Amino acid sequence: MRSLVLIGHGSHLNGESAVAAYRYAELIRARGLFDEVIEGYWKEEPSLRQVLKTTASTDVTVIPMFISEGYFTETVIPRELGLGHQGPVPPEGIARVIGGRTVRYTLPYGVHPGMADVIVARAREVLPELGPDGPDDGVETALIVLGHGTTRNENSSRVIYENAARLRERGLFSEVHALFLDEEPRVTGWADLVRAPRVVIVPFFASEGWHTLETIPEELGLSGVVTPFPDTPHGPQQVHYARPVGTHAAVAEVILHLAEEARGAGGPGGDTERGHEAAWQAFLKLARRGARVGELLVTPELGVFEIRNALDEGRPGGDLMTLVTPEGVRDRVRFTDGGEHRPVHTLRSLPRGWRAVLNEADLRRAVHYTYPAVVEETYAHGCHALRPTPWATTARRQTGIYAKVQRAVPEQVERVAERVCGGCLRTRLWAGDRLTHSFLDGVPGGMPCAEACTFLVAEVREEVARKKAAAASDD
Repeated sequence: MRSLVLIGHGSHLNGESAVAAYRYAELIRARGLFDEVIEGYWKEEPSLRQVLKTTASTDVTVIPMFISEGYFTETVIPRELGLGHQGPVPPEGIARVIGGRTVRYTLPYGVHPGMADVIVARAREVLPELGPDGPDDGVETALIVLGHGTTRNENSSRVIYENAARLRERGLFSEVHALFLDEEPRVTGWADLVRAPRVVIVPFFASEGWHTLETIPEELGLSGVVTPFPDTPHGPQQVHYARPVGTHAAVAEVILHLAEEARGAGGPGGDTERGHEAAWQAFLKLARRGARVGELLVTPELGVFEIRNALDEGRPGGDLMTLVTPEGVRDRVRFTDGGEHRPVHTLRSLPRGWRAVLNEADLRRAVHYTYPAVVEETYAHGCHALRPTPWATTARRQTGIYAKVQRAVPEQVERVAERVCGGCLRTRLWAGDRLTHSFLDGVPGGMPCAEACTFLVAEVREEVARKKAAAASDD
């Protein structure tokens, strides 16, 4: 048995941030090469601290869904997963045994040599004349591999130069340049560097967003996929602007290559993780009788299960939107009735007006999407196997912009927690609160919270920053 975990950044504010990881998980899941494909996030759920608990196998491969190496792939993700590693990840990755699972952590997908093929695929979309040996029409064509660039981590730009070098060796283009938005050489100076009459720009970005849709076109004066520039230092030129590499379906193949390389000559896989399976069997035993889990109502019906918001109990099914897949449930519960993003799924804001009819296997996945890691952590708590992490420990672990939460006094943390956690179903074990009965015991809102979530950490950071700004203004 084998589990694959895709790690994305996620966002407390933007619900679209997780879409790329979901999409690739679905593509890989459909291939059937892994027994399960799970997504985890820095700023959404399941969090990096929870995600390994949600895997069903003792053989787990973790792939960071990032376009380059840097702070998150070298510091944040290894730290939060408990890998006991900080700094550059070796080409062969990192292997650790964590909680009875063999965990293999790889380099981010963006640094894999196979991404050069994805760049070419994006170039061909906007330049169909690009054949296997170069442009079929004989027009000299230059390629610009466009990276974001940053002065904070040299690895961010290294992958751009490496891909430019690989493609230069292939000889498909008369020129290949590595240019950047935020460091030299900047893409705004492309016309002084590029001599070919036709230019293809491929953004080496993970997703469509503000930069690819607005910043780059505005700064370069692009008017669409193809933009003519009649007067440049090297004469008339035509720019073909491609979509970012990170959204191409071929990235799924790169991810699979990374996963296989991480396993090396490994055997057939691991075993079923017994604690995880016991947790879900306890849940299914409850579900077969009908149950309330937080705001979710689970009802067995003729060999299948119906789930809906408990506030919609008694409403005719015809009055509700009917969903039939776990992915449909996932996409519905990610937003409130008002369309606001729900980065913390146990907040009391589960949307209404829908129901899902699912078999037993799909019920498990749908409940996982609705309340990530809740079944596993609740069962572990009932077995006295869930260890709370006090706030002080969580705060000490923070780095970068979040290190300032270490300066928060207990009164500040409690004030923010009252505002944030007051609307959450979970009981704050990390703050010393006690949970004597859970939803597995028939108490719908009984869910443990073993550690302060990243949403609370971010809010405490804002509180500390506000206090500092207020003190400075008083001076």
